[in-house]
Amino acid sequence: MKILVIRFSSIGDCIWVTPILRGLKTQLACQVHFVTKKQYAPLFEANPNIDTLHLLGEKSLSELISLWRKEKFDYIIDLHNNLRTFYIKLSLRNIPARSYRKLRWQKWLLVNFKINKMPANHVVDRYFETIAPLGVQPDSQGLELHIPEKYHLSKDFFPSVFQEKFIAFVIGASYATKKMPTTKIIEFCKQMPLPVILIGGKEDEAAGDAIERYFSENPTNFVWNLCGKLSLMQSAWIVSQAAIVYGHDTGLTHIAACFQKKVYMIFGSTTPELGLYPYQTSYRIIENKQLACRPCSRLGKHACPQKHFKCMNDLKFEI
Repeated sequence: MKILVIRFSSIGDCIWVTPILRGLKTQLACQVHFVTKKQYAPLFEANPNIDTLHLLGEKSLSELISLWRKEKFDYIIDLHNNLRTFYIKLSLRNIPARSYRKLRWQKWLLVNFKINKMPANHVVDRYFETIAPLGVQPDSQGLELHIPEKYHLSKDFFPSVFQEKFIAFVIGASYATKKMPTTKIIEFCKQMPLPVILIGGKEDEAAGDAIERYFSENPTNFVWNLCGKLSLMQSAWIVSQAAIVYGHDTGLTHIAACFQKKVYMIFGSTTPELGLYPYQTSYRIIENKQLACRPCSRLGKHACPQKHFKCMNDLKFEI
């Protein structure tokens, strides 16, 4: 049996596919082909459950479809379910396909009218519902990420204070309303019981520098900014080495579950009820449950619609 699994983005969603790939490979003993965008290839380059990795961006969609027509797949598992994947399924119309239910109406009701009709399960569980007709069941092994040694950082890379235990704080997120303000992150870092390494992308570097500078001038904790200074996989390796992980509802925070880390996940404009909490690892949710305006979005917004941003500004530190 040969199966094509589709998930183009993003980091968290791609990581959530890993139990599906493992289930297909181990329970059906099939050939697993997986397609994602080129920028997410490092997440899968060492995954033992993928026989062939296809990358959108390395090849065009039309090139990939031409290739797939020759592969003679037995099934397509569409875990993205958008217009692009509809076109793929239409182009490969003779191949049976199973598509992830995105629960668009349920999400719309929750965001717009605060009527919660969402199932009380994780996105990963909904992915498994997609492949249940194939006889594949969830296991208890959680998420997985295999980090090749080339991405490991040597002990000498770390200042001495960070060579033992530290907290990784993922300060980035895709939208502003999913991120605490810099002043709030500083407030949290002041109360953390261990040195803190800040993790994020290039877009988070300026905020990380400001936070690091504050603690160099007000030494109440040791804080080291690595935002924008590491690759995705190097950042993931930092997360894998942390004693505890704090972070917003974003990909690197979800990666912490791959290593069974204790996760403190911070929610602002989104909520765990959307199925976005850490999967099969110990966690606590930090959120403001007193606001009638939450969630204001299923993905996040560029600014608070109510102008007060209380979902982040009123959060209390937890350990």
